[in-house]
Amino acid sequence: MKKRHIAAVTGLLAALLAACGGSGTDSGGSKSAQTLASLTTSGVSKAATRWGAVKFGGGGYVPGLIYHPTSPDVLYARTDMGGAYRWDAAAKAWVPITDGFGAIDGYHHGSETMALDPNDDQRVYMGTGMYLSENADARLYISTNRGDTWQYVKLPFSAGSNSPGRAIGERLMVDPNQPSILFYATRASGMWKSSDYGQTWSQVTSLSTHVMTKSEINAYPSNGVTGFEQVIFDTNTKGSGSATQTIYTAVAKDYADTAGLSYSMYKTTDGGATWTGIATPADVAGFIVPHMVRAKDGMMYVAFTQGNGPGANGPSRLYKFDGTNWTLLKKYDAQQWVNFGMGGLSVSGSGASTRIALGVTNSWGNWDGQPVIQLSDDAGLTWREIASTAPHLPASDGFSGWTDDVEIDPNNPEHILHVHGGGVWETHNASAAKPTWTDAAGGIEETATSSLTAPPPGANYTLLRSAGDISTWVQTELLKAPVRTSNSLFGTTYSADLAWSNPAYMATTGSHGWGSTVVGAYSADSGVTWKAFATNHPDALANNGGASNLIVTKPDNIVWAPSLSTPAYTTDSGATWTYTNLPALAPVGIDRAYRLAADRKNPNKVYAYNSGGAWWSQWSETPHFYTSTDGGRTFTESATFAANSWTADFGATSIAVNPNVEGDVWVTDGKSILHSLDAGATWTKLSAAAPIWGQSAYQPDVYGATSVALGKAPAGAKYSASVYVVGVINGVWGVYRSDDGGASWTRFNDDKHQYGGISTLAADQNVPGRLYISGSGRGVLFSY
Repeated sequence: MKKRHIAAVTGLLAALLAACGGSGTDSGGSKSAQTLASLTTSGVSKAATRWGAVKFGGGGYVPGLIYHPTSPDVLYARTDMGGAYRWDAAAKAWVPITDGFGAIDGYHHGSETMALDPNDDQRVYMGTGMYLSENADARLYISTNRGDTWQYVKLPFSAGSNSPGRAIGERLMVDPNQPSILFYATRASGMWKSSDYGQTWSQVTSLSTHVMTKSEINAYPSNGVTGFEQVIFDTNTKGSGSATQTIYTAVAKDYADTAGLSYSMYKTTDGGATWTGIATPADVAGFIVPHMVRAKDGMMYVAFTQGNGPGANGPSRLYKFDGTNWTLLKKYDAQQWVNFGMGGLSVSGSGASTRIALGVTNSWGNWDGQPVIQLSDDAGLTWREIASTAPHLPASDGFSGWTDDVEIDPNNPEHILHVHGGGVWETHNASAAKPTWTDAAGGIEETATSSLTAPPPGANYTLLRSAGDISTWVQTELLKAPVRTSNSLFGTTYSADLAWSNPAYMATTGSHGWGSTVVGAYSADSGVTWKAFATNHPDALANNGGASNLIVTKPDNIVWAPSLSTPAYTTDSGATWTYTNLPALAPVGIDRAYRLAADRKNPNKVYAYNSGGAWWSQWSETPHFYTSTDGGRTFTESATFAANSWTADFGATSIAVNPNVEGDVWVTDGKSILHSLDAGATWTKLSAAAPIWGQSAYQPDVYGATSVALGKAPAGAKYSASVYVVGVINGVWGVYRSDDGGASWTRFNDDKHQYGGISTLAADQNVPGRLYISGSGRGVLFSY
């Protein structure tokens, strides 16, 4: 390793060690005795033992913050698809607690609800399952050490951590007096109860026996059934040993109508043996109850809003309920240009001085008079705004919109947190006329990465990354949030690439924003500024699916493959486009596109891979591989590829080219690893990888090989690049590395660092052993 590379790695590791307290901490929080010297002075092939986050900062939706009611600073954040986190008060950062979830657990990497045992601050429960269905596919994860380790039980119903209404709740609650009892307010299957710490469950048939059918669920867009919304134990005591008798719950109109329930709130005074409907005010008929909370004096505060969110619109109302009477505290009605809903709700104290924090949703921007976080210190008689136009550090107007959860610290009412579409904000001086808010998303990395590209040596940046909702970014430092972006042009991006001969030139493609037709752009200054293509690929707007991708062969020269389209090329940065001779892709029932790759040693060589669709689809075809020798204008098909490959869906496949050798191409087809040394003319199918089958007849539980990347080889390696593959080797899923051209493989990650599944890879061209990976909604990670 050259001295400048040693210095660069040493500096990076020193920064990481300092950030972690000086002794070295992996991303799960555990200490390592490995020394700095052992990591920086050797270039030999060694499996990485540490992973760090490539910083973006927040980036995604945090539907819920969950405080322990009595233990200071015991706080959790659940995300909709990017795992869960625990707050580290000393480090002032969030610690991921679900990084041990593997690829087979990816469907459970989002949390619909979390619950804490008021009597035991080590015990945590988490309900998971990404999308609501008619299947019993939810899980309950249980931890007795604050999420350091988990075990799970299968639940007899479905959940929807990434379905509409995912900020409602918490749906799962622990009885504070008899903590072996848990209630779960499900979306489509009624109320359920466990009496043995969540191990077994039974439906609370005294309230409802109905389980919504597939057709009943599908009647709502995006399976947006809200169903039962919360459970509130009406008690000031804990640990008495006797089950709490008085319990409140709320139910949305979608489930109530199918189950024949006549009320939107219910109450039991005998522990759930019988339930009585509670008449709610007439002006909230059919409304959702996003949050209801109990004050210390037993007063119930209930928010009602028309939509189920995220960022639900109005009209909306906030009432308090003393068990008999409803008192209106605040309301928003639709006006000419505003339609505010209510989301987050939290209370502190009791009586006439009860502090109430109310999150106003569907309120965007930062302007005088805007409601974002409304605060009352007199039980709702008067209100003031404490977030809009208040100081934000760093300065930002990205704190409004989806304020669907607000929490007053139970041990410090001056400390208030709220969520938004991209993380968490907090203030420690809520009583000030203009409270100061700071970004409290440190440690949360919740981007849905679609593409990663590492540049050649000499580039003034480290990584090119594309993702859902947040566009394409150029990462110049791994531990600092990037600032170079195409975000001003469009949001979600699917693919990005760069010119190997001049990495300052790059291009990206994605989905267009509201009222825009921009779906592609380029930069000639390493991402400092971006320009939209003057014209789009002829099919790009009509076929704007997530499989769309492009490659850059040299400056101004791009080949673009939109979903379900014939790729086209440009030699003038998108001023004009010309179709290649590749065959059109027929619809097969799922999104797909040609995967493209540029030969980094010869810009005239371009590779195109059609994975065929999906092996189980009746419309799918055999896979095909093509090579171009004129920069992507015309292609010739490989005569030997189909016999070696397997038909698989687009997301389970990838293609990579050795940047050090012309014509050295690697493909993962979902099942196997394939290698060509002659630009695709002939292929070798490696025997290393194989899928894991079991639960589904339509696809493997875990695919055999899904992603491949090539990076700088260590000194003395038998092959010119280190090859990294995500897949199953010897029956174990993980990231694997080979330094001998695939003759042997070593697992590169471990069971603590699986991130709910790993998809996109990019390998560093400067530092041996440096790999960039994208977790399942878990942002971008790197090995060091």
